[in-house]
Amino acid sequence: MKAIVLRSFGGPEVLRLEEVATPEPGPGEVLVRVHAVSVNRTLDLTVRAGKYAALPQLPHVLGTDPSGVIAAVGPGVTTRKVGDRVSTTSIVRVPTPTTPMIALGVHVWGGYAEYVKVPAEITHLVPDAVDFPTATVVTRHAATAFSLLRDEAKLKAGEWVLIMGAAGGLGSAGVQVAKLIGAKIIVAAGAPERVAAALKLGGDAGIDYRRQDLAAEVMKVTGGVGVNVVFENIGDPDLFKQAIASMGRGARLVTAGSHGGGIVPLDVTRLYLLNLTIVGSFGRIDPADVRASLEAAAHGRYKVIIDRVLPLSRAAEAHRIVADRTALGKVILTPTPLD
Repeated sequence: MKAIVLRSFGGPEVLRLEEVATPEPGPGEVLVRVHAVSVNRTLDLTVRAGKYAALPQLPHVLGTDPSGVIAAVGPGVTTRKVGDRVSTTSIVRVPTPTTPMIALGVHVWGGYAEYVKVPAEITHLVPDAVDFPTATVVTRHAATAFSLLRDEAKLKAGEWVLIMGAAGGLGSAGVQVAKLIGAKIIVAAGAPERVAAALKLGGDAGIDYRRQDLAAEVMKVTGGVGVNVVFENIGDPDLFKQAIASMGRGARLVTAGSHGGGIVPLDVTRLYLLNLTIVGSFGRIDPADVRASLEAAAHGRYKVIIDRVLPLSRAAEAHRIVADRTALGKVILTPTPLD
């Protein structure tokens, strides 16, 4: 099969299209013919650059969220069959106190390839009405947004929530999940067109945090009270400071990302005086949330923002586009021509 193989860490130029052996599914596994896989800033670009916390063994194949059609099933698999349209979640093994997490495309070969083998239990049936790029983005982000906002932040109907990076993959999922919960939503992004795109997904107010004072604008919108929840997921030092300043008494901040750098200032005095809570989490992926989100997408109730779909051979270009922050929405690679 063809795959984008990483044989050394470095810039996008280290991504090479090569012929490698097609994997064979073992017990409990399925082989997926990949139709779509997204390019993610942390789990693809940071890993490729050799700057991720846990680096893979080389050679390696990136790609944490492939979707496609099952081409073969391994021994013992009864829940999936050849021909099933599926997407995948990324956690191959959940971390425990004694065992580390294993993530697809980070610790084991992923979906920048014509085929990928994965445990059957991390696959999810994709409705016929949902195309593979959409399925990849929905599965990658929607369940995480549900977990962070509903379960970790305890967001309630009528509360104010600030969604940072609201036009990105996880941010746009957060907007729609917050809307389903019944919250009042402030979308924040780094360009006017990004703010406009997030408002179309259900935002009640929008802020361009590269051109406006984020905290001051939030206070205007909320009547000086501040938001109840911040959905952060960026980790940019300046933006994090402003996000904290946007929080009202008893507010909660949740984050599952750090592509802005990750080392941020923290006003500890504000933290304890206002009884603030900060939660970092991968997000628990509930299969029921994945199913519900894919069904919502099938019926037009859940939207994704996709900037472009590129062939696998242009993986290096896709990485440059994501690195330059010129994309509005997700960049998708397709190893197999889309139906």
